[in-house]
Amino acid sequence: MNSVIEDISKTFETKSINSISTYFETMTSYIIDLAYIGIASVKEYLALHVLLCLIPAFFLAGAIASLFSKESVLKFFGADAPKYVSYSVAAISGCLLAVCSCTVLPLFAGIYKRGAGIGPATTFLFSAPAINVLAIVYTAKILGYDLGVARAVIAILLSVFIGLVMSFLYERKDVEKKGIKTFGDEKHAHTVWLFLLLLAILVTPEILPTWNPMLFVEIPLILITVYVSLKWFDRDELESWMGETWFLVKQITPLLLIGVFFAGIIVELLPAEYVVKYVGGTTVTSYIIASVAAALMYFSTLTEVPIISALTILGMGKGPALSMLLAGPALSLPNMIVINRIMGFQKGMTYISLVVVVAAIAGYVFGMYIF
Repeated sequence: MNSVIEDISKTFETKSINSISTYFETMTSYIIDLAYIGIASVKEYLALHVLLCLIPAFFLAGAIASLFSKESVLKFFGADAPKYVSYSVAAISGCLLAVCSCTVLPLFAGIYKRGAGIGPATTFLFSAPAINVLAIVYTAKILGYDLGVARAVIAILLSVFIGLVMSFLYERKDVEKKGIKTFGDEKHAHTVWLFLLLLAILVTPEILPTWNPMLFVEIPLILITVYVSLKWFDRDELESWMGETWFLVKQITPLLLIGVFFAGIIVELLPAEYVVKYVGGTTVTSYIIASVAAALMYFSTLTEVPIISALTILGMGKGPALSMLLAGPALSLPNMIVINRIMGFQKGMTYISLVVVVAAIAGYVFGMYIF
């Protein structure tokens, strides 16, 4: 009898050990698969963005932070600038850019560090990726003119509202920033021309997405920019520019890549069909879920349109679609990590919460009362 009990006990222990071993093997394999997905997302992000988008954006932000005088930034974005000027410029300047939620970060960091008021700076942070002309036209073409026009108009209004709320809550009393070199008024008009050249380098890949025409324009622009930079600016100015650029790269890039890694995993764990199941209706919950889901996903420039188009085909309503169009380009997981680093956790989370909430409300109003 005892031998039978011992045999049963040994069999049970063997099965338990085998079950635990199988469980750990399965979990290990699953975690490795997710890691590969995250790495693939980072590789795709680097291939698509670093060379053609982020590098020009970093150089442009570095130039703003070093070569432009603080006075010139404060003239349009400072706390003492007329609100109708600062918020108007911040809200519509995104029309000139073709940036995603990550590419806009160096530009935001540049003007914010240079002394811009938190209100106009966050207005720019929201509007720049949301209202570029290419995205609006593409939205109207693929998703319909109603969503295209609504996206443009509502994004501008929401950007100003978010900026005003952030200004009311957190406007900095100490406009002076420590450790920032200021040249006073621009030493020469060449700074503006350099800004325009760098801006052209940044937007050319979006205007000319195919390689041959893009390189035909991009390479001469880069060569001209290098030549005039060496000709127009002295050694100290160039060193200051490169120093500011490198500082922004070190501050932003590691967190950005970590965020992209986990964003890729989240997309894998949160398939489109699962999202559609909860955003196909017109309940308040569907708008909140659409806004939160879009904020966690990563959309490169213009890619939000075909993705949301696919979701609408699967049954997502136009109200939740607008919520995603507003929250998606403005936020992403890597974007949120870096925003908290630049502004601080409290201000960063306030901005993120504002974007998610107002995007959900705007989609609800559009879906229930306008469309």
